[in-house]
Amino acid sequence: MTTTVLAPTRESFPAVPAGLTITPVAPALWRVSRAGGAVLGHIERRGGSGPYAARRLVRGGIRSMELGEFWSPSDAADCFR
Repeated sequence: MTTTVLAPTRESFPAVPAGLTITPVAPALWRVSRAGGAVLGHIERRGGSGPYAARRLVRGGIRSMELGEFWSPSDAADCFR
């Protein structure tokens, strides 16, 4: 039996805030970084169609802090401006 895993796509984020890059890293998980490459955190889709949880990396990049849950991916991305 073959299992196909569809990677998340940028189309899930129709309005990415200026200066940010959103990169798929796993199914239902995206990395949020500055245009210069510094990683700010992650957005994770929980469940089939949401909600989207935003987590900001704490200085040093080892731990993360939950910013909240949102019903749209663009609202979750706005937390990182």
